[in-house]
Amino acid sequence: MQLPYWQERVDLAAAFQMAAQLNLHEAVANHFSLSVNDDGTQFLINPNQRHFSLIKASDILLLDANDPDVLKGPDAPDPTAWGLHGGVHRHCPHARCVMHVHSTFSTVLASLQDSRLLPIDQNTATFFNRYVIDDSYGGLAFEDEGERCARLLGDPKIKVMIMGNHGLLVLGDSVADTFNRLFYFERSAETYIRALQTGQPLRVLSDEVAEKTAKELDEYPDQAQLHFRDLKIMLDRQGSDYAQ
Repeated sequence: MQLPYWQERVDLAAAFQMAAQLNLHEAVANHFSLSVNDDGTQFLINPNQRHFSLIKASDILLLDANDPDVLKGPDAPDPTAWGLHGGVHRHCPHARCVMHVHSTFSTVLASLQDSRLLPIDQNTATFFNRYVIDDSYGGLAFEDEGERCARLLGDPKIKVMIMGNHGLLVLGDSVADTFNRLFYFERSAETYIRALQTGQPLRVLSDEVAEKTAKELDEYPDQAQLHFRDLKIMLDRQGSDYAQ
């Protein structure tokens, strides 16, 4: 008998394994979650201390953001996963899927005094006016820190949090939408950091062109779904066990 929300589990497991392949992960220390009810308070999340490359659909936990007793059970989640993702799912029902990583270039960006991602190409322009910078890092994302972060994400237009001194948090409507945004933000951060490393003046797009580009990409048909479909095909061809 299959576990509830099986297709959602399969998609989430594929995201974990592909994040490992693309080096977007930090072994056992990051978390992806997906809400499965209307108000977002019931959500799927990876098990505690399981390497991203090994996570299967049947491993994924189903939690209730309003039930802190889940931290006392035999399959308790990582307390920082509960703190951050539980906080976001309690306060931001529009955040259906939440992906938190310490990927290399996004974390470098989050470590700079000025953590803005300037629109210097098409990818970086994707995120123009669509991210927030958290500059009040307070330690590991236990419940209080998670609640604080969640309060910065009330605007549905904001899809990314650059977590100063910490990493990256990406929101989306589905696993496919969120993973696509995660992938392109990390690529954007890499482009921007490498451009800074040249020491040359940056060719920054005007606000008008950056916003126009971002809107065009917001409305670009089916990119996230088709991207994620092909990522799952790649995993299938490798013989991955993500769907088990």
